[in-house]
Amino acid sequence: MKSKTEFKHEALLEANDIQGVLEALSNGLSKGKMEFSDAKESTLELQPKGLMHLKVTASEEDGRQQFEVKVRWEKRPKSLSKTPPKIK
Repeated sequence: MKSKTEFKHEALLEANDIQGVLEALSNGLSKGKMEFSDAKESTLELQPKGLMHLKVTASEEDGRQQFEVKVRWEKRPKSLSKTPPKIK
């Protein structure tokens, strides 16, 4: 059975505050452990490791600019064959 645990946080912040959040994410990636929490929620701990999928998007529309960074990985990576298939 699939389970899903989420952490969500929204705020209006100055650029330097957002930079601090991005630095904390970077530090967590380098340590292999990230803990997400705020005053309302319990803590969600992630343990990034192995190969990760990175998606970066940026856009501008009607005077609104944004960028998004998405990183995902498998907690238990699937075992894949390391040899090519035989095709005749």
